[in-house]
Amino acid sequence: MRQQTIIQTFLSRFLILALNFGLVIFTTNFWGSEGKGIISLVIADLAIVGFFTNIFVGSSVTYFAPKLKKEQILLYAYIWSIIAGVAIPIVFSYVFYNHQYLIFLIGLCISSALLTAHINLFVGNQNIQKFNIYSILQQLVHAILLFVFIYFFKIIEVEVYFLTMIFTNLLLFVMSFKGLFKNFNFSHTIFSEDSFRKIFNYGWKTQLSAFLQFLNYRLSYYFLGFYKGISSVGIFSVGVAVSEAILMVSRSLSVVLYADVVNSNDQKDSIVKTKKSLKISFLLSFLFIVLILIVPSEIYSFVFGKDFSQTKQIILLLSPGILALATSDIIGYYFAGIHQLKILNIKSIIGLVFTIFASLYAIPKWGILGACLVTSVSYCLTAIILFCKFYQDTKFSIHDFILSERETRMLLQSLKNKFKS
Repeated sequence: MRQQTIIQTFLSRFLILALNFGLVIFTTNFWGSEGKGIISLVIADLAIVGFFTNIFVGSSVTYFAPKLKKEQILLYAYIWSIIAGVAIPIVFSYVFYNHQYLIFLIGLCISSALLTAHINLFVGNQNIQKFNIYSILQQLVHAILLFVFIYFFKIIEVEVYFLTMIFTNLLLFVMSFKGLFKNFNFSHTIFSEDSFRKIFNYGWKTQLSAFLQFLNYRLSYYFLGFYKGISSVGIFSVGVAVSEAILMVSRSLSVVLYADVVNSNDQKDSIVKTKKSLKISFLLSFLFIVLILIVPSEIYSFVFGKDFSQTKQIILLLSPGILALATSDIIGYYFAGIHQLKILNIKSIIGLVFTIFASLYAIPKWGILGACLVTSVSYCLTAIILFCKFYQDTKFSIHDFILSERETRMLLQSLKNKFKS
């Protein structure tokens, strides 16, 4: 059953990836590198605010789903989504800069947080099928609405991208609301200081690590925007999007692994599952990197537009870091599942310090290529830290990265059965 769930999640991620690339191709050709740069920066701002809202709607929802009443979890999630979704973007806009897209950012933050709470509750209840369905619908409905608003309502400004995202999130929130409230007991929606404290303590620790890691992922966007202009952000973001497509393997495995670990009391079994996920992620990610690098650079220019001729070079420089990230993320989710959060914060802080100082030198000097080198080395550095910690507690084996003949047959058989069904 678990293998079938992994295959389903992988296939859903593949479909999400295809839809996301469709949006990337459309935005680069419709609004060019500058429009793509604006979208990338606003989505990066949304992700930053999301680390604050995710204290109560992120992995804490998944972690406490088997431990607390869902009514209490959602009560805190809804209230926090609205308060943080409004307050934090406003504070950011006045402290750091006057955000031109503030009203859209607020709408994105609130709607995204509300939907995220429901999706993570599905994972916590091991309802991976609904998680996959709503994850696909997020991309599919957004693409449909974007097409309708542009070609039927003739709204062609870049703001329509954010407006349709907001509508998509709210629509799916209402749809998922119905399923979650079939057995909803309103008598359980009572504020509990103990439950609030537990969720908050877990939430801020996981989000601190995630926020620091995000800065490793996206700080280069802001350095590029400052030193080289908004168009360079758009060009770099496309190369990053293509490279990070490879992460669909590790993210598919991580969702299932995290749900298993938080619902399990057997640490040895969790380690076995982690190592199995590790080897699948490593080998499939390596295969996808090779396939992407085979594609001629002219194809990328043809698909994304003439402004994006550097895409293959960006992918090549990012690929070592992406492979390291694809494998180490599995271990990161294992540590999060067993509530060992200190190591996640340590590796993120070290990676962030390196990213800041290296970016200040490399990006002004080498621009986009400097951003690639800094990002890739940062990913490798944080991966090494996680691997060292994991193999302090478990026995290292080269077979952790190589599928056995039996495992290969089982994986191929599962894929074959899935496609037949």
